[in-house]
Amino acid sequence: MRKLNEDRVESIVRLMLDDYNDDRVINKTDLYNQPDKKAIIDIVEKLLKILYPGYYSDKVYKIYSLRNNMAATIEDIIFHLKKQIMLVLKYCGTYSEGSDNELEEKAQNMTFDFMEKIPQIRSYLDTDIQAAYEGDPAAESKDEVILSYPGLYAISVYRVAHELVLLGVPVIPRIMTEHAHSVTGIDIHPGATIGKYFFMDHGTGIVIGETTVIGEHVKVYQGVTLGGLSTKGGQKLKGVKRHPTIGNNVTIYSGASILGGDTVIEENVVVGGNAFITKSIGKDTKVSIKAQELQFKN
Repeated sequence: MRKLNEDRVESIVRLMLDDYNDDRVINKTDLYNQPDKKAIIDIVEKLLKILYPGYYSDKVYKIYSLRNNMAATIEDIIFHLKKQIMLVLKYCGTYSEGSDNELEEKAQNMTFDFMEKIPQIRSYLDTDIQAAYEGDPAAESKDEVILSYPGLYAISVYRVAHELVLLGVPVIPRIMTEHAHSVTGIDIHPGATIGKYFFMDHGTGIVIGETTVIGEHVKVYQGVTLGGLSTKGGQKLKGVKRHPTIGNNVTIYSGASILGGDTVIEENVVVGGNAFITKSIGKDTKVSIKAQELQFKN
């Protein structure tokens, strides 16, 4: 019986090795020239330490050692982020044919350019915290918003990833936002454009597509989809505006779907729960579904 099991195991091993012999993407085994998902997630967690130094920094450090601690964290992020950017440029970027020296120089410049954007990212996040605190009567304090709101975590990771998108960094931004998606249930594509004072109340199930444009002071509830009308075109739709534009001071209640690249929701619009919108809405409008008839049976 034991010999039979050993033969079966050996047969399975040969079966799998034979299955690796073609050039399908699924068979790629060049581990050392591909981005490291775990390392990128670790970079995200370290970035949170410099975005919110009073909330995510290691508790063992005293306030008087903040500068040294921050310098060490920043140097660590720069080292590892540059390494990962170099890998993705080589792996799937437009610089894949470049020499190692060229790739390293490009990755280093991208990393420094990104790090210099951190104060700007923090200024946007400060408005997001304000919007969450002012927009949620259940919020006891801004500290509570920072420490516990999944929407703030998701928007924080998005704002980091979006800056990398603007710099032309491939793959890494999507790994970052999909990590936030797995943690919070909020799916924001890093290519979307989102203005200041953005608040996702509850957050779970929100989907914001790649070409979505969102103005300032926008509030979105759980289950909202800002998506495309159809993806049947596949890769032929790459670069096409497929997702809606949302103006300033718009509130979108739970379960609403707003779809299509030509769909524009102008300023000061309120979209009611479960609305399904594929056409533009003019400013100062309230959109709601006519009350459904409820039936009660004893």
